Amino acid sequence: MRSAPTPEPSIQRTDRHTSPGSPRTTTLLAGLDGVPWSDIQDSTGSAAAIPRLLRKVARGDAETARAALGDLRKRICQYGFVVEQATAATVPFLWELAQRPQVSCRAQIIQLLKNIADARQWETTATAYPKLLNHRENPVAWERAARQAVRARRDGLERLMAEDDTEITRATTELARTLGD
Repeated sequence: MRSAPTPEPSIQRTDRHTSPGSPRTTTLLAGLDGVPWSDIQDSTGSAAAIPRLLRKVARGDAETARAALGDLRKRICQYGFVVEQATAATVPFLWELAQRPQVSCRAQIIQLLKNIADARQWETTATAYPKLLNHRENPVAWERAARQAVRARRDGLERLMAEDDTEITRATTELARTLGD
């Protein structure tokens, strides 16, 4: 008697709570996989870990989300004022997460956006050392692009100001002041 063939082990993820085509998965952080993260740099080198960190911020419990945001902060806005090449590409996803009520560390995300909007470390350095502008990797351009990315999504400020959470409204007020809104 012949036995049925043994099926090959699946390579599909089994830890997802929703199917890959569900609305929740396709709308949350849409476009994240379209960014060439491995081709751009964060403070550690390749920015390839940024999508994983953003997903942990989006879907993790409070402790996991805060830890992931802390790691993300070190990678894209080190010391709270030094931005990296990957910062501008990360900003739209930070804005999206700041708008999502289910994200547990929204006030900290808004504070990170404020830090990015305030960043002028490279521009200040280039004032004293103009040769910095001639480097192949131009951190002044990264800084400007990151600030512009924060400004481009500022239409979300009004909605955040209407939140009942005082920590979120305080952080949003600070961000609005930084942006001049």
